[in-house]
Amino acid sequence: MAELIKIYNENPSEKEIQKVVKVLKKGGLVIYPTDTVYGLGCDIKNTSALEKVARIKGVKLEKANFSFICEDLSNLSEYVAQIDSNTFKILKRNLPGPYTFILPGNNNLPAVFKKKKTVGIRVPDNAISQAIVNHLGNPIISTSIKDEDEVIEYTTDPELIKEKWDKLVDVVIDGGFGGNVASTIIDLTLEEPVLVREGKGSIDI
Repeated sequence: MAELIKIYNENPSEKEIQKVVKVLKKGGLVIYPTDTVYGLGCDIKNTSALEKVARIKGVKLEKANFSFICEDLSNLSEYVAQIDSNTFKILKRNLPGPYTFILPGNNNLPAVFKKKKTVGIRVPDNAISQAIVNHLGNPIISTSIKDEDEVIEYTTDPELIKEKWDKLVDVVIDGGFGGNVASTIIDLTLEEPVLVREGKGSIDI
């Protein structure tokens, strides 16, 4: 049974954040709010947790396109190869924000992602996800929790999310109603930015 933990985005309780971090460090799975839709995530350094997420999503871990939730741009150099000043300016201008930017990965990527040439980076404009990453000390992976309903693509109510994911995850954070439009994905690995998916973030970057 998943635990539903209420955390306020305006002033996240350190005690509750630490509770979530403890679960992540033990290899637990957490559903948490971002500045777009609710995400399913785990500690990127915990391979068995990563495998659990891949199983839930029905993908092979080494082929999974999970994005990394970072606290800010200072996390970048840990997993991203050197980028030019123009790319950095785009990131600085739009993050934190509702974007996933695809960037060239480097050799520090977790072992299971070593074959990947790129990494999706997210810095949500959300105090809860930023606090989790800050206290954990490294990024968490993120994948959107889609709904099977043909009308509703994303569930926005944390209590309904808990009902549905109760047996699959360890914690559902209630950070209030989530959005129902995912992040805009932009590939910055080529000469010009390429729009992969239009979402909440403006495509005029």
